[in-house]
Amino acid sequence: MLICALRTALIQGSRVWHPSFRTLRAMSSTSGQLPNYETLLVSRPRENVLHVELNRPNKMNAMNQAFWREMVECFNAIAADTDCRAVVVSGAGKCFTAGIDLMEMASNVLQPEGDDAARMAWNLRRKICEYQESFTVIEKCPKPVLVAVHGACIGGGVDLITACDIRFCSKDAWFQVKEVDIGLAADVGTLQRLPKVIGSQSLVSELVYTARKMMSDEAQSCGLVGRVFPDKETLIEGALDMASEIASRSPVAVQGTKINMVYSRDHGVPEGLHYIATWNMSMLQTTDLMKSAQAALEKKSPKDVVYSKL
Repeated sequence: MLICALRTALIQGSRVWHPSFRTLRAMSSTSGQLPNYETLLVSRPRENVLHVELNRPNKMNAMNQAFWREMVECFNAIAADTDCRAVVVSGAGKCFTAGIDLMEMASNVLQPEGDDAARMAWNLRRKICEYQESFTVIEKCPKPVLVAVHGACIGGGVDLITACDIRFCSKDAWFQVKEVDIGLAADVGTLQRLPKVIGSQSLVSELVYTARKMMSDEAQSCGLVGRVFPDKETLIEGALDMASEIASRSPVAVQGTKINMVYSRDHGVPEGLHYIATWNMSMLQTTDLMKSAQAALEKKSPKDVVYSKL
């Protein structure tokens, strides 16, 4: 039974956590160069930390066709980057994001190709699934992803942040599940993830049925965000500080923890326990365990331990 469980875990792991190398644009650790994107700006502000900025400030970081494609490329590359142990996502300009680019949606989504209704529906479903992957890829990435929200976070922005592991915001941040106001049901993650993030079906229903704004204080009180900062500058600094703390820990421990937390969220307690037992039957053999134990005995910080790349 244990062998079967291990085989199942490995198969599931290969499906979920290892992106196709055909789609990877690897982050260069030797030259220090990072990929260039049209809608994203990637930098390495701290050791083992990457900062991904939504970078269409003149368009309020609206999500166009290039954005949906580049999010997948970017986070698949991050998953394979052995120099990265934590990621911070933020938005350039005056706000986090205005959500989906409605002009592009009108041409790409509302006018699907196809000779009849069945074929148009088939192609439209394929396009929706592609959009879903643009945020699911954040969840699949084994590196913890922190998101720092300032100003408006509308529509697709809520889909994005609910796929992240840790959410911070500035005092001026506000959140809005806008889809019902434009005549559609949110279909790239909010309806599936938001109830599990804040734990109140009643509040989620209110937000998604009315499209009302949620301000930063309410977002913190309901658990959507963990911390509220005075302004964008302190927000980004706080997010990078947290990312550095995470990056200083064993990557085997941290990334294994994320993978198992995501798995356990979507499965029952018995299945989650079996999965972590199978996981740790190999991962407990890491040298990181002895290094961390020795540091604790010597009253050293995890930052004083040198862990191998993963």
